[in-house]
Amino acid sequence: MTFSGQARPLIIGHRGAPGYRPEHTRSSYELALALGADAVEPDIVATKDGVLVLRHENEISGTTDVASRPEFASRRTTKVVDGDELTGWFTEDFTWPELWTLRSRERIPALRSSSAAFDGSSGILRLRDLLGILESAARTSGREPGLVVEIKHATYFEQAGFPLDELLAAELAGTRFADGSGLVVEAFEHTVLRQLAARGVRASYVYLLEKKGAPFDQIAVLGSKAPPYSDTLTDAGLDALADSDGFRIDGISVDKALLFSGDPDGSTNDLVARAHQRGLSVFTWTLRPENAFLARAFRSGGEPEDFGHWESEFDAILRTGVDGVFCDHPDLGVAAREALFG
Repeated sequence: MTFSGQARPLIIGHRGAPGYRPEHTRSSYELALALGADAVEPDIVATKDGVLVLRHENEISGTTDVASRPEFASRRTTKVVDGDELTGWFTEDFTWPELWTLRSRERIPALRSSSAAFDGSSGILRLRDLLGILESAARTSGREPGLVVEIKHATYFEQAGFPLDELLAAELAGTRFADGSGLVVEAFEHTVLRQLAARGVRASYVYLLEKKGAPFDQIAVLGSKAPPYSDTLTDAGLDALADSDGFRIDGISVDKALLFSGDPDGSTNDLVARAHQRGLSVFTWTLRPENAFLARAFRSGGEPEDFGHWESEFDAILRTGVDGVFCDHPDLGVAAREALFG
C-alpha cells in the first residue's frame, strides 16, 4: 500500500463489506476481499481476559444476540464511555469463550434488510482470526491485502485496566505486519498512537477527526478546555501533526462531510490539498450509497434505504485527491475508482 499523493486511492473495506453482510464477520471480510478491497478495517476492543475482538463499540447489544441470551441477562449494566452514559452489555465484562458463543447481527436492519437476512450465521471474530483471513487471501490471490486497525476508546480501556496499545503490539508481533508493511493504525485519540510508536510498532499512524467534539484523551486531562477536533483542521493544526515533538502523524482520516464546503451543489473544499502540502495522507469515511448517508445534493428523493446518486458523490470525493476511502460496499468503491482513473 502507498499513501500520500498516490495516483489511485485505496479502497478499504469498512468493517469488511457491511453493505452486504453483518459487519466484522468472517463472511463480511472475505466478501470485501473478493470484491476487490485493497485493505480492510477492523475496530478493536478488549475482552475481560485481554483478547482483542472486532466490534464497532464495546457495547454489543446492537450487533449481537446477547440481549436474547438469558445466561447473560445479569451482565446488563450502565457505564460511562468517553463521557456518554450507555446501558447494555460490554465486551470487557465477558471472557473470549463467552463472547465466542454469541451470534452477530446487522446493526442497521431497517436500512439493510438483505444483510439482516444473515443474522445469526456468524460469530464474533478476534483480531487474530482476521489476520488468518488475510493470510489465507494472500496465499490464494497472490496479493497481500492491507490492514487498517482502528483502536476504539483507548483512554477508557486503559483506565479499566486494558491497555490496548500493549495488547495490539503483542498481537502484531510475529505477523507479516510486524515490519509495518501494509499496516495502518488509526484512532480518535493521539495518545494511544504515540504509545504504540514508543513500543516500536511500525505502521502508518493516522489521526481520526470528527466534525465536532474533542478527543477524549484530551478531555480526560483538560476537561472543558480540551481543544476541539476542528483545531486540527486549521493550517496550524495540520502543521503540528506533521511535526509533533519527535512523533510524526502520517495522515488524517476525516468524516466525508469535512471534504464538502457546505454548498447545496455538493462542492468540495481544499482540505486534502492542504494536508498533502504538509506530507500528510488523507483518508475519508464512509462512502455509502443509500440516501440516508449521502450528502443532500446526491440524494435521489426515494426512501432512506434506496440507493441515491452515489456515483456522483463518490466521484466528487475521489476527485479531491484522497489517498484512501472507507466503503461499506467495496465493489462500488472499486467501480467509482475505475470510472475516474481507468
